[in-house]
Amino acid sequence: MRFPRCRSRAWSAAVFVALTSLGASALAPQAAATPTPAQVVLADEDEGADCPVPEPPSTSTPRLPDPFTRIDGTRITSREDWRCRRAEIKELAERSIYGQKPAPPQSVSGTVSSTSITVNVSDQGRSASFSASVSLPSGSGPFPAVVVLGGFGADTTTIRDSGAAVISFDPLSVGREGTPRNNKQGAFYSLYGAQSGTGLLVAWSWGVSRIIDVIEQSGGNVLRADATGVTGCSRYGKGALAAGAFDQRIALTMPIESGTAGVPILRGVAGESGAQPPSSAYGEQPWLGDAFSAYQGNTGGLPVDMHEVVAMVAPRGLFIMENPHVDWLGARSGSVAALGGAEVYKALGEGGNISYWSDVSDGTHCAVRDEWRAPLQQHIQEFLHGSGEAQGTFRIAPSKAGDLAEWRDWGTPTLT
Repeated sequence: MRFPRCRSRAWSAAVFVALTSLGASALAPQAAATPTPAQVVLADEDEGADCPVPEPPSTSTPRLPDPFTRIDGTRITSREDWRCRRAEIKELAERSIYGQKPAPPQSVSGTVSSTSITVNVSDQGRSASFSASVSLPSGSGPFPAVVVLGGFGADTTTIRDSGAAVISFDPLSVGREGTPRNNKQGAFYSLYGAQSGTGLLVAWSWGVSRIIDVIEQSGGNVLRADATGVTGCSRYGKGALAAGAFDQRIALTMPIESGTAGVPILRGVAGESGAQPPSSAYGEQPWLGDAFSAYQGNTGGLPVDMHEVVAMVAPRGLFIMENPHVDWLGARSGSVAALGGAEVYKALGEGGNISYWSDVSDGTHCAVRDEWRAPLQQHIQEFLHGSGEAQGTFRIAPSKAGDLAEWRDWGTPTLT
């Protein structure tokens, strides 16, 4: 029997189907026993915005925090509990890693055509604008769409051949690189201040959210408002993960070779041979929020880690692609984050909605790879078209296979 997947504020009341579980030793495709179609409905940008979040205690541990334990020390017991537990994780991630993503602005307007999207935003008495280009597939619309950050992401030819439009978004228009932390530039900082403590990754995520706002307002004549994906590679892979984690309207998130400040656990890259150290990622660009300064040499003090940011995407579609041939990218720590996040998917009964693939032969950074073409098509069909069967595949390169058991002292509950 096949059940629709509902992503409204009351998503937890939907019926979930138990899928094939994922383990640390998963080095081969794992097909969901009963895959579910992505019959996507409009969701809120942040479904847990009304959840109270208490102040967390100050703790330090080399192990990964338990995604199932609330700040007050109690564990969640039902799928419905995840909505407010995710809200806690979101706020912890904002406070310690990213900086705050503001609530939806007072006014967003713009246009959608077959070639472009314009975005005009007003908030707190300030205004800013930016745009993105659109490339449609063949056939008649309206089409699902994948936002590609910075021109680097999943293979755009395969995206269009799969019947989805490509939205080419320059994230530097909303958050520029090469700026000091006390003088950040771009549309986001024009609204929220050049000295905002929010890092570029959330500014880029904010830009994707405002594009979705305009698509929702457009009437759905060109692009579907209920079927948006996001992808990016390298630093734009970091941004793609942030976009998918922070906006629950995104049906499919596809970060590629994201490295430190992306998918890999920060506690892991701090000690993984050859991986970019957290202090280096913090200093290279203002990608991370200013508050991360206190943790760049003390990742054990973080109240959250990237396996929980991965889990923030649950139960929506997530396809993580990594490169094990470049040590700087920390793929071993990336596999641990994916395995840790997959435990949340599994607990929610949606273990087939997360895939991870680092077992590739070509080591060129941000290359288009044959290994990813078929699963990319499958994910677009499943999560953006609402047909087909995503495989819930974990293909971890043996040379960069992390062991989740070494990083956790918590188990995965059975959520009612």
